[in-house]
Amino acid sequence: MALRKASEPAGLRRIEPRDYIRDGAGLTEQLQDPDAGTRRWAARDLAEHPGQDTVAALCSHLLKEQDASVREVIFTTLTCLGGSDTVDGLLPLLRSEDANLRNSAIETLSSLPEPVGPRIDALLKDADPDVRIFTVNLLGDLRHPEVGRWLSTVMTEDPHVNVVGAALEVLAEVGAPGALPALKQARLRFADDPFIGFAADLAEQRIEAP
Repeated sequence: MALRKASEPAGLRRIEPRDYIRDGAGLTEQLQDPDAGTRRWAARDLAEHPGQDTVAALCSHLLKEQDASVREVIFTTLTCLGGSDTVDGLLPLLRSEDANLRNSAIETLSSLPEPVGPRIDALLKDADPDVRIFTVNLLGDLRHPEVGRWLSTVMTEDPHVNVVGAALEVLAEVGAPGALPALKQARLRFADDPFIGFAADLAEQRIEAP
């Protein structure tokens, strides 16, 4: 029969020291761990450590994180943290060539109407039409009282047909009867474009449907 050392009672495991301290700084360091599971838990636990440094670390890590499940948790944590810092950290992702990263950023931003709202007017004047299109897409899920006005501005002022087309598609989803005059202007501005005519008709029908 094998003998046990008195210092190692049966049924007990030796306590090993933690690799990381479980404060904000330790969890931020843990985002660099080679194990995806470790990074995922760190991203989740950082929700308990709000602050500019936490948001900056999470947004910065998104640019290099390759594991989809870790990215998902980071976006969830950023949604929980919210605030202007989160919005400022995610808006640059509207220019990302990574469609999954960009779409997740749009989804997260759309859940933060109060801090996002003050940025919309500037985004709709961005020199890059793609950024304006992504901003219009964001409006589709943004629960903000100014959505109708923003869509109207696009339909009456934006020079790019694809941006106006995106606004008409979103208008068909969200309604906004107050945007009907702008819709009619969009139809006149791009009278020769068949898609604009189709999208305007569809949006008008859905808004006026009983």
